[in-house]
This record gives sequence, C-alpha cells and structure tokens, in this order.
Amino acid sequence: MSTLIVCRSADAELNRELAAAACPLGDVLALDLTAGEIDPASLYAERVFVPTGADSFATAPASAAAIAAAVAAEPAIDLVVVDASFAGKELAGYAAALLDSAVVTDAANLRREGEAIIAERTVLAGTWETTCELSRGVGAIALAPGNLDEGVTLPAAGAQRVDLPVELPAAAAATEVISRTPQETGDRIPLQGADIVVVAGRGIEGDFTLINELADQLGAAVGATRVVTDEGWIEHTAQIGQTGVVIRPRIYLGFGVSGAIHHTVGMQNSEIIVAVNTDSEAPIFEIADFGIVGDLNDVIPQLLAALRS
Repeated sequence: MSTLIVCRSADAELNRELAAAACPLGDVLALDLTAGEIDPASLYAERVFVPTGADSFATAPASAAAIAAAVAAEPAIDLVVVDASFAGKELAGYAAALLDSAVVTDAANLRREGEAIIAERTVLAGTWETTCELSRGVGAIALAPGNLDEGVTLPAAGAQRVDLPVELPAAAAATEVISRTPQETGDRIPLQGADIVVVAGRGIEGDFTLINELADQLGAAVGATRVVTDEGWIEHTAQIGQTGVVIRPRIYLGFGVSGAIHHTVGMQNSEIIVAVNTDSEAPIFEIADFGIVGDLNDVIPQLLAALRS
C-alpha cells in the first residue's frame, strides 16, 4: 500500500521528516502544494502530484484537503500524512471527513500491524501516552514535529512529477486566499526544528533584551510561555505548549519559566533541559536536566561572558 505525504512548504527538513515517517509503511507518494517550488527529487517519493492552475487555493486548508482527498482516491493509497502545524491539523481533519475515515493529530511512531495503521500520541496535557489504530478506509495523520528517524533508509531520489488538473468542489472553492503577507522574523531562527531554543517565561517581566542577546550568541530560536504571549510581550507564534507549538530541540534553555503542564507538554521531549528560576519549588525543575535557582538577570550575563571568553 502507499502513503500520500502532503507538502505545504518548501522546508526540506520538514518534508524529509514526512517522507521518513511514511517510508516504513510502504510506497511513498507526495502532493506538492507549493505550486511547484519543491524539487520533486527531494521528497523521496515515487510520484509527486503538482496541482495545476492558480496557486492561491493551495494555502487554504479546505481546498488543500479537497485536493489531497482526490489524490487519495487512488486505490493503492490508504493513508494521508501532513505536518502537525495548525493549518496541517485542520487539513487532516477536513481530509478525513471527505474520505469518511479517521484522523489522528500530533501523532508519532507510525507503523503497520496487519492491515491496520498504528500511531502513538500524548493526551491530557502530556500525562498519558495513547496508541491509536486506523483500520478502515484512507486515514489521515498530522505528524508531530521532531520525529525524524535517522535510521530509516530513504529511497533514492528521482520522483516522477505528475501535473494534476484541479477542479475544486463548491464547498472547498468557497474559501479563497486573497492575499499573503510574509511574517517579518528578521534573522531569527524558526522555532520548530531549531537545535537550541531559548525560552522566556513570566519572570522576564516583558524585557527580552537578555533573552535575545543569548539567543543571538547561541544561534538559537526564541520561544515563550502562554502567559508571555498573552501579555503581548512577543507574538503568539512563539508560544510553546498545549495551545502553541511542540518542539524537540537538542537544548532547551528556560528563563523565568515556572513549568506549568500546558507549557511542558510542548517541550518535555527536548534532549537537554536547562531551567533558571528564582523559585526552587518551580515544577520546571522536576523535568530539568540542569537547574539553577537564581535571577535570570544575574545568570544570563555570566553565561554570555563565559560564551564570549
């Protein structure tokens, strides 16, 4: 059987992650929703479907799901996999509804057991691990970030591009993207996929000067807790946690982060967790590999001095 990976951006690492998750399940097909910006050879798929015509529809989840469902009608396909961003999860839900099947979001460890597809995910703010089974029809999965299995052997590059004429159903065509405005991020490293992440909690009291300085020194991304984004101290796209993004960096550095469960569910799988907080009883220390009870305004300058020496 075949898995259709839905590629919504030209992010090579993200698309490689989707392909690596799909490879152990069988043949891989890909749907390019970037109007052909992706090199087909980089998707490790046998065929890459590229919708033809106006490209504006591709970013609307309802339209993208209708296209994915149309491609997934191919008899050999029994699974659609997309990234677990907000738009990706919306797409997966739409696609499952159109395919009259099941959807699993924030999934990991995909595998086949007999004719069923098995996926794992955490629930209840990360306090429980669950195993889900998709056993009927063409299922849809939104793959949690940070699940690249380096042990998976990806097939040789050299996919066949297939132009796909698209005629959207009326319901999907009712949603149209009329404009796009790129988000200004400057030289800051994107949060998802970053090797090192410096995270600000309530304890920074709105001042990101030291946080940004440390992130620049380390070549790190900057993230925040929900309280920080709710206060408007940084954009909501930087929020890590249950209602934000999920990260799995090599190093997580948290400053003034208390460790509330709605935050830790989004970062608890970091390889190394370093926490700095003035409260020795802060829950973040329960999962930290290294903890410092102290004021970030004292700790960060010392850390910067050590890094620069």
